[in-house]
Parts: sequence; C-alpha cells; structure tokens
Amino acid sequence: MTHQTIPSTHRAIPSRRPSMFRAAVRTLRSHRLRFAMPALAVLLGVAFVTGSLIYGESVSAAVARARTNSQPDVSVKITPDRSAGSRSADPSGGTPQLDDSLLRRLRTLPGVSAARGTVEGHSFLVGSDGTLVGDLYRAAGINYVPDGTGQDPRYPLTAGRGPRTAGEIAVDRQAAERAGYRVSDRVRIVVNGTAQSARLVGIFTAQDGRAAAGGTLTAFDTRTAQRRFASAPGGYSEITLTAADGTSQTQLAEQARKLLPSGLRAATRADLDSEAASTSDGQKLTTILLGFAGIALFVSTFLVANTFTMLSAARAREHALLRAVGATRKYVMRLVLAEAAMVGTVASVAGYLLGIGVATLLDRLFGVTGGPSAALRILSVTPVLAALAVGIGVTILSAYLPARRAAAVAPVAALRTSEPPTAASLRRRNVIGLAVTGFGALLVAAAVGSQNLLFGAVPILLIGLIVLTPLLALGVTGLLRSPLTRLAGIRGKLAVENARRNPRRTAATATSLMVGLAMVTAVTVVITSVNRMDEQRADSSMTSDLCITAVDFAEIGDDTAARVARLADAEAVTPIIHTYFDLSDANSLSTTAVDPATVQRLAPVTVRKGSLDRLDHGIAVTEKTAARHGWRLGSRVTGTLGDAGTRTSLPIVAIYDAPDDLTPVLISAEALPRTSGTEHRPHTAAILIKAAHGRTAALRKEIQRTLDNPALLVQDRADARAAAAARNAPFLNIMYALLSVTVLIGALGVVNTMGMAVFERVREIGVLRALGLDRRRVGSVLRLESVTISLLGSALGLVAGSVIGAAAVLGQEGVPLVIPWDRTLLFFLATTAIGVLASLWPGRQAARIPMLKAITTDTE
Repeated sequence: MTHQTIPSTHRAIPSRRPSMFRAAVRTLRSHRLRFAMPALAVLLGVAFVTGSLIYGESVSAAVARARTNSQPDVSVKITPDRSAGSRSADPSGGTPQLDDSLLRRLRTLPGVSAARGTVEGHSFLVGSDGTLVGDLYRAAGINYVPDGTGQDPRYPLTAGRGPRTAGEIAVDRQAAERAGYRVSDRVRIVVNGTAQSARLVGIFTAQDGRAAAGGTLTAFDTRTAQRRFASAPGGYSEITLTAADGTSQTQLAEQARKLLPSGLRAATRADLDSEAASTSDGQKLTTILLGFAGIALFVSTFLVANTFTMLSAARAREHALLRAVGATRKYVMRLVLAEAAMVGTVASVAGYLLGIGVATLLDRLFGVTGGPSAALRILSVTPVLAALAVGIGVTILSAYLPARRAAAVAPVAALRTSEPPTAASLRRRNVIGLAVTGFGALLVAAAVGSQNLLFGAVPILLIGLIVLTPLLALGVTGLLRSPLTRLAGIRGKLAVENARRNPRRTAATATSLMVGLAMVTAVTVVITSVNRMDEQRADSSMTSDLCITAVDFAEIGDDTAARVARLADAEAVTPIIHTYFDLSDANSLSTTAVDPATVQRLAPVTVRKGSLDRLDHGIAVTEKTAARHGWRLGSRVTGTLGDAGTRTSLPIVAIYDAPDDLTPVLISAEALPRTSGTEHRPHTAAILIKAAHGRTAALRKEIQRTLDNPALLVQDRADARAAAAARNAPFLNIMYALLSVTVLIGALGVVNTMGMAVFERVREIGVLRALGLDRRRVGSVLRLESVTISLLGSALGLVAGSVIGAAAVLGQEGVPLVIPWDRTLLFFLATTAIGVLASLWPGRQAARIPMLKAITTDTE
C-alpha cells in the first residue's frame, strides 16, 4: 500500500506547486528571527550599491547639466591637441598659439555667427573672515567677454556689471554669498601666488560644473585675464565658435580645421560632451564606491550561505518528510530557493530605501564644504534594477549550495536532525585551500617587484584563506582549548568544543570578519608607512627655521622670496624652484633652482668638489649623476633648461650630495631663463628661511603680516612634521568609513551564528542547566564561543592584511615598511568586543529557555 500511496502523493505535488510559495512564506514567518540577520546583511550591501549609483548618477547629471548650460552658444571648441604632442608640433618647439590673429580669422568663416576667445587659470577668493572660499581645486579665474548687449551669455549678471579694468572683478553668486560680499565691496583675491585687493563690480549666476561642485569663479576683463593666465602674451586657453543658422556643428568644425595650424584641434559640442561624460568625476567615484560595495556583498554571501546551511540542517527532518510523501529533489531545492528569493526581495526593497539615505550621506562625505548638494535622482532606472538584481541575485546564489544539500536529504533521514560533513570532503577542501593559499602567497611576494600583480594576488590569497579556514579553525581552537579550560573551567572547554563541532560553520563566520579586517589592516599599513616616509622627508629637508609652502592647487608668487628677504629678522632666504634640464640625448634631469649664496645655510647640501659660488654661470650635479653620465668638475652639459626652448651649454661647477628634493641638479634661481606667459614659467615649490637668533616666532608673524596671503603656509619644523603626518588622515578616515560596512556585516555574521546556535542547542542548554549551570554561566559559554570565533577571524584578517599591506609598501621605492602595532592591537580588542556584544542577545535568549522544555525538546 505504501508503494501505491507514494506515487499518488507524488502526482499530487505538481498540481499543488503554487502552494510552494505559501509554504515558503510560512517558513519565513515561523523563522523570521533566523532570516533577519542575512536579510540585514544583504540590505546593507544593496544600500551601499544603490546609494553609490544614485549619488554617482546625480553628480554626473548635475555636472553635465552645468557644463551644457555654462556654454549655451558653443558649437565648436578650438584647443591645443595634447594627444598630438603640441610641443613638437610648432617648428620653434613651443605650443601653437590661440591668439587674436587666429580669433579674427576664425570669426570670418562663413558658418560662424560668433567667436569668443577665453582664458582661464587658478584664482582664489578670500572670504570676509580671511579664509579661502570653496573647493580650492575648482577655484577658477575666467575672462568676462561681453556681447553686443554688454553681458557675457555664459554668466548672466544678477547685480552690478562686468569687470572692465585690472582692479575690478565679478564673482559667481554662490561664492559671493559664502564669502559675505556685495557689489562695490573691496575683496581679497590670490592670483599667481600673490594676494591683492580688487573692487567687486558684479555678481553673476554660473551654470558651470566647477561652481556646481563647490568651486568659485572670479571674472576679470579679458586683457587682465590674459596677463595672469595666458600661456603667452595676448593668448587664449581656447576659442569657441557659434554656428550660424543652416550650418551644423560638423560642417563648422571642418571649416575651422582648414585654418588651424598643426597642434590645434577643433571639436564639436557633441564630441566634447561625450568626452566629458566618459571622464566624469561622478562616474569615477561611483566605480570606486561600487568596489567597496562589492566587498560588502561578498562578505554578505557567507552570512546568507551560513544561515541557509544551518537552517537546512535544522530542517533536515522536514525536508526528508517532504521527500517521503512524494516531493522531488527539484521541488525541495526550489522551495529553499523560493525562501531565499523572498528574503532577497524584502532586503532589496528595504535596501533601496536605505540607499537613498546612503546617497545623502555620500553627498555630505564627498561633497565640498559649502558647496551645493547634488539633487538626488531617487527614481532612476539603473539603481532600481541594480537593487533587485543584486539583492535577489546574491541571496539566491548564496543559498544555492545549501539548497542542493537540502534537496539531497534522503526520505529515510526523516529521523535525523543534521548531516555532518564527511571527513573526505573536508580533506579535499583542505588540499584545495592549501594550494590556492600557497599560490596566492607566491603572487603577493612577486607583487613586491610588480605592483600590478597585487590586484590579482590579493583576491586569490583571500579566496585560498577562505577555503582553508575550516582547517585553521580546528588548529586555532585546538590551541585555545587548554588555556580557556584553565581560565574558565568547563565553560571554556564547552565553548571550544562547540566552535570545533562544525568547522565549516565556524570558518564561514570567521571569514566574514576576516575579509573586512584584512582590507582595513592593509590600508592602515600602507597609509602609516607613507606617513612615516613623509615625516622622514620633512625631517631631512626641513633644516631651516621656517618654510613657506602653498596650499593645495595654489602657488607661491615670484616676488615672495624677495619680499621675505627684506625683513629685518630674516638672515637667509632661498626659493626652491623645480624645473628640468632636457639633455641632448633625450634624457631629462630634475633640476632645482636655489639661491647659491644661502642654500647651504638652509638645507643639508654637502659640496664634494668645486663650489656653489659660481652657480650663476653653471650647474651642480650629485655624485651619482656625475658617475652615471661620466661627468667631472668642469664638464659641459648641453641641453634645454625648462620650457624656454633655447639650447644652452653649462659647465659643472660643483658636485654635491643633498636630500631627494634638491637632486640631481642645482642651478641658480637668477640663471633661470625669463619666459613670457604662464605656461612655461617655473613655479616656486617652497621658500626656506633662517631667522635671527631667538626671533623665529617673531619672524613668522611678520611674514604672515607682510604677505597677508591665506593661500600660503608659514611653518616651523614641528608644523612641517605634523602636516606631513596628517596629510593622509582624511583619506584613511574615508577608507575606514567605507570598509566599516564590511566589518559590520562580519559582526552580524557572528550574531547570526550564535543566535542560530541557541535554536539548535535547546536540549543541550537544558541538560547544562540540569547539571548545575545557571543562566549566567550558560551565557558565558556562548560568550566564550563567540569571542573564540571573532578572534579567529581577527587573527586571520590582521595577518592577511599585514602581508598585503607589506607587499604594497615594499613595492614602492623609498617607502619604509611600518606595521602599526598600536592600531593592530586596537583592531584586536575591537574584535574581542564584537564577540562579546554578538553573544549578548543569543545568551539572553538561551537563558530564557525553561529547563524542562529544553530537556524534552526534539532538537539537540
């Protein structure tokens, strides 16, 4: 009769397959707490992905919109063709000129209705509080080009008029509001490294990508802008053409190309928009953020897979009974995958909603202080589809192997509660893990000589460790058995044995912590090592009492060193000007221009042969450089100094040793060729200053008062070292913020495992209570087990991260390897705290189980 009943039931199952979804819903409702943690992990990963996409698309759209609106009448743009090697395109070796002559010829083309020459450069606006305004990278100086109506169509005025003389400027409305200025105010600006006053005569609106991203726009009259920013007198940065009615962009570009000399290009508006879209800052940032989101999702897969594996083991009898009444393997597998799909759907929807908040947070994290926020495109198609695809896809893929195991349960296993893995399968896994880990370690070692290998070596090493973790879990917990037993007695022994009971589960839980901590540790090792290198360079190069440097994207004015040298308490002053010397054999040497009369008093320069006294009429080279080229004292070196384009032959007047920033060639600052325009002008990198005895602090205040330039930093030795140490702190903090999601998911994995363990060990907990362990001691067993698993993940992550970070550092010349033991200890203690916190809720749940109910339950 049984033989006849089973086929009948088997035939009934397919006709009732829609009820599979109802069964999945009932399972989710009855085990909602068990599914909460994997759903939360997927939710966090989806939120990271969708938030990155929403923010990236919003930024790209805002910048593209601003770019389009900022040049409403541009059909064709004429610019130097950098890809063509413009320096060699001109017979004289210079860049082909965009000047008034070319502008007049282009204006006469039959298809042109208007032509405009524009020139731009860096110009910083000083606020009424004396600080620089906005994003310094996007602080631009522009020329105001009025049309027949007296206004520049790119920058519609909201107050005042356009600038007409050298002492007048106009600024964009957002910058004026942030700086606290109105029309007719005297304002401070910093241009070409020098602070100066100007009259604010106009305020305009600017649909410009720089202003939209938090920068400032300062408009000058065209002649003033050319003197300050043009690469040559009377030159332009670009020329834009507006097509007449009946002339297309392509036709106008073809006509313009016939007039252009070699080295210039004419690009249509469509080409420019396409190029700008492909290099959008929003897209680049989105790619980086999605990389971190991918790491978070990768870690989430372990939590999801671990949950479904544990649930499948706990529901082995349920699945076996389904098989006994006629359900096929495919039906059971689809049932588990349907549960996973539902979990993924709920996590995707919730993750998308949370992703809107993540996008807002990213806007604040990566946005510019004082800059406008990007209007979030919360209903964009790509983030919505990505949320569903990622959330559901990751959950189903993670649950696939557990679903196969559940479907493989035989009907005769209806009386079993679990099926432990066979030793053979674990042995095969260990062999594979050893092979992959070894291969990954070899690749990491090889990456020391070739940094590109590191991008492939790191994933392979981590995957190998993931596969090998069950073996490592058995080894580590075996070592911990004795000390924990001595420390906590039977509770310590029980905790270790519970962790060893299922090494796969322990490994999956520890792995979720390992990946996040490995990334955090690797980044910390690299940044700490780079900071140490910066500190060492600051110590070796900062032998003067004071040093003047410019803030990022700013520069030091050409007359700054001379102004400081005139101060009474300044005993010695030298500028540090970086340029290069192109040799006749096509080699190039980095060259530093200094004051030969004072440099030895201000920097650790040791002259081995000759003297710097004759540096005005020659050059000095390091011993290594002289040996490499076969030069001696008196040898003549022929080449081109800087971008001047004029070949010269200079004798070697000294052979010396010095820090890296003063090698391999020294020349006199007075010997630098005088160039017109800004493109070929060498810029001062720093100014070193020796103060009169006991007058360092007074001289520093006097310099700040004299220069009155917030774009310049006047630092003593302590300031220079502190600035060097703090230079990479913002980057490290951002890395921590991005990787914290991964570490959080790892912590959820520990909570999830311990929580599931309580549901699995109801009878075991009851027996322990019956044998005399009170509620507090039962909780301590779970706490010790949680800490053991957390420390396993911590140890693996710290070791792997240190190895990866060390490989990255050792591959960089001049960067000392520094293992940050203080931070490593902090990570270790934080992981211990994660283990303790992860056990609180499961421990409370275990303590609440009535003893008699626990003893009589049918679960272990």
